[in-house]
Amino acid sequence: MRLVTYAVSRAERPALRAGVLHGELVVDIEQALAAHGRALVADDPSDLLQVIAGGHPAIEEVRAAVDAVARAGETGRPGAERLHELGSVPLVAPLPRPNSLRDYLVIEEHMRGVVAAGVIKEVPEEWFSVPAHYKGNVDEIYGPEDTVPWPAYTDKLDYELEICAVIGAPGRRIRAADAGRHIVGYTLYNDWSARDIQAREMSIGNGPGVSKDFASSIGPCIATPDEFDPATAHLQARIDGEVWSAGTIGTMQFSFPELVEWTSQEQTLRPGDLLGSGTIGKGCGVEIDRWLTQGCVVELEAEGIGVLRNRVGHKGQGPARAVALPER
Repeated sequence: MRLVTYAVSRAERPALRAGVLHGELVVDIEQALAAHGRALVADDPSDLLQVIAGGHPAIEEVRAAVDAVARAGETGRPGAERLHELGSVPLVAPLPRPNSLRDYLVIEEHMRGVVAAGVIKEVPEEWFSVPAHYKGNVDEIYGPEDTVPWPAYTDKLDYELEICAVIGAPGRRIRAADAGRHIVGYTLYNDWSARDIQAREMSIGNGPGVSKDFASSIGPCIATPDEFDPATAHLQARIDGEVWSAGTIGTMQFSFPELVEWTSQEQTLRPGDLLGSGTIGKGCGVEIDRWLTQGCVVELEAEGIGVLRNRVGHKGQGPARAVALPER
């Protein structure tokens, strides 16, 4: 199942709704549940974060209701539509404001690539034993078709082709063997990076900070584990239609379940937490010495998830969202 957040017009401002991509349809979760007498323990089932907070039991309730509506072709009453043609409603980031964003660095081919590019001198020994991460900015999340800002302070903007595991059911001190109960699905993640500023920040021994905090893109959906296999799914990055990066995550130094175990040792993982894989091998411009230009279109694609497409803005002009999101 592929879970999405989409926008519908409500008077002068859009409203965000939780949905499921079902073939060429977007099925509204709240309306599908209501039509078939199903209910979730959620204050607002139109909010995808509250839907996934129910973990796998809630996902199975949604799956049954959505399948029933899709089979019946039910549209519902005006203003409470259950079905929309794909393309008739715009998709936004599946979690417009995730609970948290942690990005790890667990793909050795990428580590070797940045060494070859001269970004770092060598792969640290600790990398093989500690799944370190930095925390991203959940207030600067971009979704499908959004224009991502080119910060005024950078001359070297880069993309990063990554996957995030999405936490559904909360937990603390979770064993890797049990992590599947807590991972509700996966989404594409573009970890936009101001490389020249990143080098300066991290030379101090801290960060990254503003070299990452200006933007992260996720989407177009959260694919449940039956839809997406992180180890084998083919991934690709295209810049203005040209393939720059392609491959799989492959062997991770630490698997997503091991990241869950490590991170939850003395803190609770909560619904809507995102755990990033780090970049796949040759999955960013700095590894291949190719650089984005202002106004270019960056598409990340993953089997089972779809295409996350963003245009890069012009330097210093700021963001331009495809959908004006409601105030938080």
